[in-house]
Amino acid sequence: MGKLKPISHKELVRKLRKLGFDGPYSGGKHLFMIKGNLTLTIPNPHRKDISVELLKRILKILKYQGMNG
Repeated sequence: MGKLKPISHKELVRKLRKLGFDGPYSGGKHLFMIKGNLTLTIPNPHRKDISVELLKRILKILKYQGMNG
């Protein structure tokens, strides 16, 4: 995997769909996506890119759940 860089909300959703997630669905304050028994809360699209730190946290969750893309 190459060096991480900030990405847009739209790009995050596209990449998660490639990994087999459905959604995003609205639920309270944040959107979420689902794959099997995993529900992943994703950041709101506030016209800013999603930071590298937040991407690392999302990737850590996916790795912990055994979802290597």
